[in-house]
Amino acid sequence: MRTKLSQFNFDLPDNLISQYPSEHRDESRLMVIHRDTGEIEHKIFKDVLEYFDDKDCMIFNNTKVFPARLYGKKEKTGANIEVFLLRELNNEARLWDVLVDPARKIRVGNKLYFSDKEGNDVLVAEVVDNTTSRGRTIRFLYDGTDEEFQAELGNLGNTPLPKYINREVEAIDRERYQTIYAKELGAVAAPTAGLHFSRELMKRLEIKGVEFAEITLHVGLGTFRTIDVEDLSKHKMDAEYFRISEDAINKVNGALKRKSKICAVGTTSMRSIESAVSAETTLKSAEGWTNKFIYPPYDFSIANSMITNFHLPKSSLLIMVSAFGGYDLIMKAYNEAVKEKYRFFSYGDAMLIL
Repeated sequence: MRTKLSQFNFDLPDNLISQYPSEHRDESRLMVIHRDTGEIEHKIFKDVLEYFDDKDCMIFNNTKVFPARLYGKKEKTGANIEVFLLRELNNEARLWDVLVDPARKIRVGNKLYFSDKEGNDVLVAEVVDNTTSRGRTIRFLYDGTDEEFQAELGNLGNTPLPKYINREVEAIDRERYQTIYAKELGAVAAPTAGLHFSRELMKRLEIKGVEFAEITLHVGLGTFRTIDVEDLSKHKMDAEYFRISEDAINKVNGALKRKSKICAVGTTSMRSIESAVSAETTLKSAEGWTNKFIYPPYDFSIANSMITNFHLPKSSLLIMVSAFGGYDLIMKAYNEAVKEKYRFFSYGDAMLIL
């Protein structure tokens, strides 16, 4: 029997979509799901400490969100335009894949101007290609060094909060829409399961002997793109860049050998490690692009536990979580989360699947 998209629908009241992060990172709610017994527990996130011991391993995605949303004006008409930076195509030429809104007004050859708070034009870009109905390729016309250019982008750009956070970007978002261990700049969305980890909690896990393995997957908008086919075997994921370091391989494979607990922190960590499985079902070195789409039934090779947020109905993220936790148990847990008023999506609460 084919796995169908409609199986992953559920009713989600709008008031459960979290608009702000919890006051403290590690004090979101935590639903703990035991696959062996079907038991569901209700905890606080810092209680995650109770479930991990010496020599267990947690896999974190250390990607860093860059301020990808720019607001500018079109040449001549001065029309307002929003540009969402997706990925850098060529560093020397300063070529970028972007989404533009409203797209119908932007054509090849148009120049776009981005100003600072005083109204000075700081960056100018030229549209060089139409890629999709909303997508464009633009070239920034900038003579300074790469460090200066990145600094200007950082100053002009806004934290790329997802559209379902229905408010203006605020000062709190620069810090809280970023994990505390973010290092590798390149994501346009946060790996949100990691947002719950505070410095204090990480220290306590470390003292307990839990090992941290860091991988990198630069989260793109494809992670959130709606699925428009009923037969999931026909869905194509957008490719995202990922890298598995030697340090991560050694830690994860050591834990596999010991039969310790291995926890993928987030769907992006899970996608990365499942994209780098050796013939001996261990983690192997990998760097490149993955378009892996995980849906039931699926045999996971590396992690035996997972931390994740509560996701959109009919999303690739919910589908992957259902493959890991078991369809019936996860859908039961989601119904319970709605009933118990858990907070959903990026700034929402978390789930630990054991």
